[in-house]
Amino acid sequence: MVKPAIANEASAQATALWYAAARECVLNTEELPAPGPGECLVRTLWSGISRGSERLVFEGRVPESEYERMRAPLQQGAFPFPVKYGYCAVGMVDAGPEDLLGRTVFCLHPHQDRFVVPADRVTLLPEGLSARRAVLAANMETALNAHWDAGSGPADRIVVVGGGVLGLLVAFIAARLPGAEVTLVDLDESRAGLVQALGCSFALPADCPVDADLVFHASASAAGLATAIGAAGFEARIVELSWYGEGSVAAPLGGAFHARRLQLISSQVGQVSPSRRARFDYARRMQAALALLADERLDALITDEIAFRDAPARLPALFAGAGLTAVLRY
Repeated sequence: MVKPAIANEASAQATALWYAAARECVLNTEELPAPGPGECLVRTLWSGISRGSERLVFEGRVPESEYERMRAPLQQGAFPFPVKYGYCAVGMVDAGPEDLLGRTVFCLHPHQDRFVVPADRVTLLPEGLSARRAVLAANMETALNAHWDAGSGPADRIVVVGGGVLGLLVAFIAARLPGAEVTLVDLDESRAGLVQALGCSFALPADCPVDADLVFHASASAAGLATAIGAAGFEARIVELSWYGEGSVAAPLGGAFHARRLQLISSQVGQVSPSRRARFDYARRMQAALALLADERLDALITDEIAFRDAPARLPALFAGAGLTAVLRY
């Protein structure tokens, strides 16, 4: 059964954020279809801004070779511009199947105040998880997949280079492994308190530990990659989580890289890690990511809040500055 929710012409419209040109975004009004069988109408409460991939979109730095792979689920438009982008929306189901009505859900959808999607595209939030914190689900999913790719385990000595949202979530998961010794390395010493609150040690690059069993790199910089390689112990694995867009990075593969038999591997959330692919589909992985967000300490990873209507005016400064996750409030 689908409950009707669109009763008049005014309610049949939605407002969406579009990246219109390099460093320029606008709010556009568009027609909103009535939900059909198996679809639901979601009224957005919050959506999250990715300072990594979304900044590249905003600046027009998505490489032409990656136009298709970089497409977000339910994206409209095409790279470089204009494009409706985003993948961290949390909202209330106002119309749709009975078991979803009035429930709060996560959806990989661009920034838009209301949208209609197939019901199997939304994931119910676990009981007790705040809608605002749930915007971190896509980042947590990436961090979880990275640990599956890495093969991390109890008692490992783990170094995470890069204290952005992804690095912090990777460290947060690592700190939950029994006996694991986890250090996050970043240039910004002001993040030490947050890192320690998540159960990890903090170090500046000059004090980075060595002989790590496992290293994650998430700083998107050549210096950070060099630090990550330098931290790895004999036959250790370095998991590269940074995405550089159209940029390139020098990888210091000389010195003792080969003598120490180091492994440098990529991890990307577009596919479920091979170590879990036989048993985890995308839906199960997303449910696991949402469950991992049930920790109030993670609220500290949201550092900026912007009213949706103010997004075109405020996003340029946001992308130019520092910070962790930013959320749009609807």
